[in-house]
Amino acid sequence: MTRLRDSIDNIDAAVVHMLAERFKCTQQVGVLKAEHHLPPADPAREARQIARLRELAESAKLDPAFAEKLLNFIIAEVIRHHETIADGAR
Repeated sequence: MTRLRDSIDNIDAAVVHMLAERFKCTQQVGVLKAEHHLPPADPAREARQIARLRELAESAKLDPAFAEKLLNFIIAEVIRHHETIADGAR
């Protein structure tokens, strides 16, 4: 059990670091959107990403509905960040 829990802890750490890296990239996107007066949300891109992630989840034997919920949560946070950036640019 200890070995499995150690593996879980390592995976959790990797997930946190991957999310941090993702948010660094999306922050840069938010700055570009603000500079070019683009809206914080991009529904077409979000829909493509959700479809892509659902396919990846299926191929990885992960519940696609769970993967979609997770991505929707992340997207909502990204949009919130983009709105904050846009508000600061005004």
